[in-house]
Amino acid sequence: MRIIRGEAKGRKIQVPREKKLRLTSDRVKESLFNLLPDMEGIFFLELFAGTGNVSLEALSRGAKRAVLVEKEPAWVNLIGKNLEALGFGERSEVITGPVERVLPFLQERGDRFDIVFADPPYEKGHIAGTLEALGGGEVLKDTGLVVVEHAIREETGKRYESLALRDRRRYGDTVLSFFALDRG
Repeated sequence: MRIIRGEAKGRKIQVPREKKLRLTSDRVKESLFNLLPDMEGIFFLELFAGTGNVSLEALSRGAKRAVLVEKEPAWVNLIGKNLEALGFGERSEVITGPVERVLPFLQERGDRFDIVFADPPYEKGHIAGTLEALGGGEVLKDTGLVVVEHAIREETGKRYESLALRDRRRYGDTVLSFFALDRG
């Protein structure tokens, strides 16, 4: 797995040898960043971060700050190693814990993000709760965007609290669903 663009372009990132972690493919990652706004100065939040692959790409492309949330200690350790190896330690923070507990903490702390990327384990029922928490909270900036990577077999609703579906793109068995705030 490599960084595709930006200051760390071509650099390899460490990935676990175990098979139970599903990585965002380079094809999906490249398509995602082609659809997102320029990363320069962006505050990026990655939920269910795994290896931190997507945040590493965002930081390489100029994101000002990335916060990565992952509950598996071994993966948190791997994320930290990748951040340091690429020189992104100063512009990032890794928080260990389940998303449902970390989101209220981030809100209480006053963190606000331009882009939230969530890649929950496929078909485990995490999508609705995560989107409801994001739509009902204040961690997303008013002009922010939430992107959820999920399996084609998983349905997402069109609305979660104040989040409304704006776009959906399919890449084989993977779907990227894009949500934005709609408080009207």
